[in-house]
Amino acid sequence: MTSLKIALDWTPNANHIGFFIAQELGYYTDVNLKVEILDPSADNYKTTPAKKVELGQVDMALSPLESIMSYQTKSKPFDLIAIAALFQEDLSAIVCKKSKRISSPKELDHTTYASYDARYEDAIVRQMIKNDGGKGILECVYPDKLKIWEAMEEGIVESTWIFTNWEAVQAQQNNMDLEYFKLKDYGIPYSYSPVIACSQTFIESNSKALQSFLEATKKGFYYAQEHPAHAAEILQGLVPQKDQNMDLETAINLTCKVLGDKEHWGKMNPNGIQTFLQWLQDQKLEKHHLKSESLYTNNLL
Repeated sequence: MTSLKIALDWTPNANHIGFFIAQELGYYTDVNLKVEILDPSADNYKTTPAKKVELGQVDMALSPLESIMSYQTKSKPFDLIAIAALFQEDLSAIVCKKSKRISSPKELDHTTYASYDARYEDAIVRQMIKNDGGKGILECVYPDKLKIWEAMEEGIVESTWIFTNWEAVQAQQNNMDLEYFKLKDYGIPYSYSPVIACSQTFIESNSKALQSFLEATKKGFYYAQEHPAHAAEILQGLVPQKDQNMDLETAINLTCKVLGDKEHWGKMNPNGIQTFLQWLQDQKLEKHHLKSESLYTNNLL
């Protein structure tokens, strides 16, 4: 049996349901894999998921596509590459409470934004404000990553970046009305997030195991799509205590809407990646002349 470790990008949530189903229902063991799923609460996000891959602590990580760019272009480049995208559409948005009376991104000028301190993140949000006619004058603050949503709930910051299939579901349950700003609506061709990433070196000697892992994970996601109530039961035993009373079935249904068709699950569109990369280069955010084909592979799907 082959052992694999994957580091999640957040505490267990609906984005991860395919992994948890595959684990619970034995899809991984069916293909001779022993999979360990690690979540960042274990070290309070001291080490990012992608960094754990670089350090050899895990074999794979969930991350935004920007992390691939970041690791390939740092002073000591690391051969991180995306091997599958969980979703075919962007489920994220910049949000603020409606009670703040901010109705468009330009009104975020001179407000505070809770940032995850990811590569390009702050610049992307500032550019969204500019694209809406603002000046992009935004105060970015950096709470503990796992406390960012709490900072938003408690009114410590005006805005942050969330997943509409998770924090937005929490907000609705708590009668918190949100204003949503999707990047694509403001001229930003954001790409895949999250992706499953690993090193290109690891692929060379583990391609069969990775193919089996992706096939079993895909099976898990589509089981959740077809059986959301059972998937919610499985997820409930894994989420943090504070999320135990969430409407997990709704979160799973929202997640599974963007899986795409089974035949093409995980595959990344070269044109979409090139468009986002070109946008970053046009904004002078990415200055290393990266080629889009270096960022991903669909060959394991």
